[in-house]
Amino acid sequence: MRTEVAIEALGAKGDGVARLGGEPVFVPFALPGERVVVESAGARSAPVEILERSPERQEPPCPHFGACGGCDLQHTGDALYRRFKRGLVVDAFASQGLEAPIAELVPCRPATRRRAVFAGARTGGGGFAFGFHERRSERIVPLHVCHVVVPAIAARLEALGRLASLIAPRRGEVRLTVTATDGGLDLAAADAGKLDERQRRNVLSFALAQDFARLTVNGETIVEARRPRVAVGTVAVEPPPGAFLQAVPSAEDAMAKLVLEHLAKSKQVADLFAGIGTFALRLAERSTVRAYESDAPALAALDKARRAAPKLRPVAFERRDLFRRPVTAKELASFDGAMFDPPRAGAEAQSREFAASKLPRIAAVSCNPATLARDCRILVDGGYRVLSVTPIDQFLWSHHVEAVALLER
Repeated sequence: MRTEVAIEALGAKGDGVARLGGEPVFVPFALPGERVVVESAGARSAPVEILERSPERQEPPCPHFGACGGCDLQHTGDALYRRFKRGLVVDAFASQGLEAPIAELVPCRPATRRRAVFAGARTGGGGFAFGFHERRSERIVPLHVCHVVVPAIAARLEALGRLASLIAPRRGEVRLTVTATDGGLDLAAADAGKLDERQRRNVLSFALAQDFARLTVNGETIVEARRPRVAVGTVAVEPPPGAFLQAVPSAEDAMAKLVLEHLAKSKQVADLFAGIGTFALRLAERSTVRAYESDAPALAALDKARRAAPKLRPVAFERRDLFRRPVTAKELASFDGAMFDPPRAGAEAQSREFAASKLPRIAAVSCNPATLARDCRILVDGGYRVLSVTPIDQFLWSHHVEAVALLER
């Protein structure tokens, strides 16, 4: 049954929100102020026709938009887009009863994302699909162009798809993490098929012919023509295969600038969920740092980079699962500043230890405004105040946003 609805707002995942009988209806790709006809009156309804078009609607630049699930908001004008992303942070903090000063969104440009995870799978008739998943679907949308990733990745989509087809399992998907580094493309394949010797030789030859810097398959290095390196401040780091990196270098720089300025007077700094040293190596330019991280290869990369940069101050490190064993308030007594950058789940247990500590300054970095606000609520209840929260865009045209919160006791 077709129904006409009025779009009132954008939902947290970028869908237009209307109401029918007092219940919300989520309409993909609809914008506030529009009247649209939808196919049904269910909770999620596909738009059929736009009767009244928002002046904030724009033409999506990508031909895959609407099918590819990588982008939600290419049809959204810049002003509405910025309000939406900042609003995600505002709403998250308001839901925790926090009246934090929320800055304007720090934007990012198209074609700046240096790391992406693609999927590949065999299709009927001997075909192969390589790209991103369709919205709310396991179907892979084959990509020919991408306006989000850096040109070094976008120009190689065909070659990356051919490589994925060589290593894909007979059933299921292969995941290919592609990172643009100073040494070239660093490729890490997971859930690939088991390679026999002939396949291994073919994959090796193909990777060399395509001049990829490094290729690992299911954790095994097939070829390393050059060492992949990324710049972390003034230090070159060799990330482990498939390692987590901030997606956009300019966004990483913006986050680092906020953290470093906030902790400028701290002489002893704890960096929790330190990864490859994205913040620790920058902090070590003027502070002594202790880095905590559960991933051994990431810590090894951090340590190697630190030893190659003798002008930095000492960086000690400890392998530690901070979800199961947070750094205690007693341990934190030896620091006069701290920062944390946890996964999307946040750092609830660690925040409780921070709240019980006497640390004068804390910087919190997060890709999930909801868990960031929850953790800040714990810190505020423990005697801190939020000085500022800065939304930072590094997931262009998606409903995801990064944020940095700065707190002091």
